[in-house]
Amino acid sequence: MKIVNRKFRRNFQEVEKYEAGIVLLGPEVKVVKQRGLRLDDAYVKLIDGEPYLLNAEIPAYKYASRKDYDPKRSRKLLLHKKELVRIQTKLKGGSGLTIAPISCYNKGDLIKLEIAIARGRKDVEKRKQERRKAIERQLEREVKGDVGYR
Repeated sequence: MKIVNRKFRRNFQEVEKYEAGIVLLGPEVKVVKQRGLRLDDAYVKLIDGEPYLLNAEIPAYKYASRKDYDPKRSRKLLLHKKELVRIQTKLKGGSGLTIAPISCYNKGDLIKLEIAIARGRKDVEKRKQERRKAIERQLEREVKGDVGYR
C-alpha cells in the first residue's frame, strides 16, 4: 500500500526527506490500509515543538460507530529528537521553507509518512517544468515511432 501526494512534485522542490510515524485511531488505520487517505492539500506544522499533519483527509470507517468523527483532524507525527531539532533549525535558517507530506506507506505493521522540507515553486517555474515534461514526452514518442498527426 502506497499513497502518493501527486501535487507535491509540481508545487514544491524537495530539500531534505524524513520518515515519520503517524498517530492514528483504530478505524483510521483500517481506512488508510484500504487507500482511503488523501494528502492533496495536507501540510505539516510544528505546534509547541511537535510536528502535526494538518488538513489530511481520512474518511470515517463505514463499520465504526463514531458519530463525532472529524475526517480532517490534526494528527501527531512521530520523529526522533535529532530529526526534529534538525528540521526546526532548517526552517528557522532558510526562508521560504515548509514541511510537506510526500507519501504514506506501510512498513510491516506500521504506517509511515514520508515528509520533506521543501521550497515552494513559483507559477513560472511550474509552467517551465510542465513544458519540459511535454517536450520529453513528445521526444519519447518520436523515438518509438508513435508519432501520430491528429
